[in-house]
Amino acid sequence: MAWLNIFNLVIGILFSVCYLYQYVYMILAHVKKPKIFPKTEHLHRFAILSSARNEETVIGQLCDSIRAQSYPASLIDVYVIADNCTDRTADVARAHGATVFERNDPEHVGKGYALQCALERIRRERGEDAYDGYFVIDADNLLDPDYVAEMNRAFSQGHRVVTSYRNSKNYGDNWISAGYSLWFLREARHLNAVRQLLGVGCVVAGTGFLIHKDIIKEQGGWKHFLMTEDIEFTAERILCGEKIAYCHAAVFYDEQPVSFRQSWRQRARWAKGYLQVLRVYGGRLLRACFKGNFSAFDLLMSLSPAYFISLLSVSVHLGALVYGAIAMPSALPGILTGLLIIAVSAYLLVLLVAVSVMLLERKRIHATVMQMILSVLTLPFFIATYIPISASAIFSRAEWKPIRHTVGISIDDLNQSKK
Repeated sequence: MAWLNIFNLVIGILFSVCYLYQYVYMILAHVKKPKIFPKTEHLHRFAILSSARNEETVIGQLCDSIRAQSYPASLIDVYVIADNCTDRTADVARAHGATVFERNDPEHVGKGYALQCALERIRRERGEDAYDGYFVIDADNLLDPDYVAEMNRAFSQGHRVVTSYRNSKNYGDNWISAGYSLWFLREARHLNAVRQLLGVGCVVAGTGFLIHKDIIKEQGGWKHFLMTEDIEFTAERILCGEKIAYCHAAVFYDEQPVSFRQSWRQRARWAKGYLQVLRVYGGRLLRACFKGNFSAFDLLMSLSPAYFISLLSVSVHLGALVYGAIAMPSALPGILTGLLIIAVSAYLLVLLVAVSVMLLERKRIHATVMQMILSVLTLPFFIATYIPISASAIFSRAEWKPIRHTVGISIDDLNQSKK
């Protein structure tokens, strides 16, 4: 089946065109250290916004980690949006020093609507110049004690949007939490850190980012409501000619799902959100690519085309396998050999990425040596599950549903576990 060899060649060339530059990024990550922003005497006033839906187990620890910041407490106000909650999230947040906005609107669900609500309340009650910048932090996060101070350094250099280093609270729970964690570390060290060094715009990843008040004014609040509002926001900034900065020294910790069912649901929503962003912004991003905007190309490649190309490749090969079994049994060994070569090659490519991340970031990972080794070996299987997940996103309706968080530990507990 000569046509299948031609198809594999085309797929290989397409992957190389799309992703070879990311392997160049990986090499540069080993050659160049991440940018460290200079110290500054300019201390800005910040609001920290956290959307929380039934997060009574973890919201108190987030608020405590904010209160423990080395940055002056008088310059930080914490706002928790208790979004359609049926538990004690609002009471717990208040008890830990946060200002709470309670929101009940089951028709408009998701972080984007919660952020819109909070920013509008702050504008009405405090004025649009009450804060120099706004942090967006998820309820299950924990902030390193120097987090705000480090972000302030980058902010003081004139960057209007700054994202940060995403670590994990529960790396070693199982192969699913480890898969998430390792892939987020790859995004931080292989991608955003190198983008910052090269002057390429970085990508916001859901939480752990800071926005200048002028952007909120220009937008008239928060105006991004797709399933992946963070990627939508990133696309809008890139198309406005803005480059998002990355602060490697600002570390926060995130809780990862451990249930495959929960993980499937979350990643299907992400995949659906990527498709939404492509539908709304893809044409403009593509035109920006042809105008020399590499940040636009980089974002397009981050919208998971690899999973959809892989889905196409797997579908074609399975179709060829079925056809061969029925009409050309003699071709089956060749088809199976081709599938095996593709599978082994893909495993080794992802394994190379995993090993690279582990060599760079092992000192920051809160897990045992054996857990780290196992996470490297299982990451390719975690990434492979994106193929059927991407298929489900195309052919089914993904809805926003909250992820249940249960790792209610403090930042002190987390740091103690690494010693």
